[in-house]
Amino acid sequence: MSSAVTVEHLTRRFGDFTAVDDVTFSVEPGEIFGFLGPNGAGKTTTIKMLTGLLRPTSGRASVAGYDLFRSSQELKRHVGYMSQLFSLYADLTVAENIDFFGGLYGVEGDRLRQRRAWTLRMAQLEGKEDRPAGDLPLGWKQRLALGCAVLHEPPVLFLDEPTSGVDPLARRAFWDLIDGLSAGGTTVFVSTHYMQEAEFCHRLALMNQGRLIALDSPAALRGAMQEPLFELEVDDPPTAVEALLSLPDIHDASMFGRALHVVADDPNRAMTALPAVLAGAGVTCRGIRRIDPSLEDVFVSLIRHVGGVVAG
Repeated sequence: MSSAVTVEHLTRRFGDFTAVDDVTFSVEPGEIFGFLGPNGAGKTTTIKMLTGLLRPTSGRASVAGYDLFRSSQELKRHVGYMSQLFSLYADLTVAENIDFFGGLYGVEGDRLRQRRAWTLRMAQLEGKEDRPAGDLPLGWKQRLALGCAVLHEPPVLFLDEPTSGVDPLARRAFWDLIDGLSAGGTTVFVSTHYMQEAEFCHRLALMNQGRLIALDSPAALRGAMQEPLFELEVDDPPTAVEALLSLPDIHDASMFGRALHVVADDPNRAMTALPAVLAGAGVTCRGIRRIDPSLEDVFVSLIRHVGGVVAG
């Protein structure tokens, strides 16, 4: 079976600035493909190119069998796209938004009635058809936006940080919908900055400074981090971070909730040396243990290995 999305050496420049730099990957049918990266990494620019909204500077790509350069207008009719901002019309009612997007995608007659009923049921908006979309709680807005993005049942769906600002319960419900679409054969390409969400993806691509720096399943990415990682409980985390980062064999020290995560060279030496260094800085270490890395730890480690993020 051919890939749902194929990208080869895709590049986008804005004057002297290269936003996406020689990126290559593919996404399989029905896959939930996660796109991670710090702000300015090139995620949104890549999505805009793959949805036909922005022309690449160079490279090749096809989406749902349509070439990005030769068939960009046709491509737009065969993908769904939900931006990171609320993508509906706030002054239109729920029903009017559905009908408007149905018209854009050529969904009409009995099919529109069926898809409208599905969207209202999926978004839990039955009986609320006459409410202005702008008056809905954010979780409902995002489900309605998702329904409008897939009214035409596209084979490939692009979601650009779809749950930004949504509460945890609504976010979990939204991902249940994504799982259902994937199980039905829809390819879902989703960017997110929530590491818990990234765990739900079949594979993850990590972007930094316009380049693709890692691509694998969440489990494989966690397993690839070989540096020893420790969790410390301390009484003054900011002072502890400053003291530990001054050591030459400490690669990273950062706060994770109320604890510290520390990446060290030598695991045996770290168990005794770290509490001693903290004591010298006036910080009490109440506990230290070696832990398996989370996706967030892997994310930080990979970014550090390629030189960090661009400031500004």
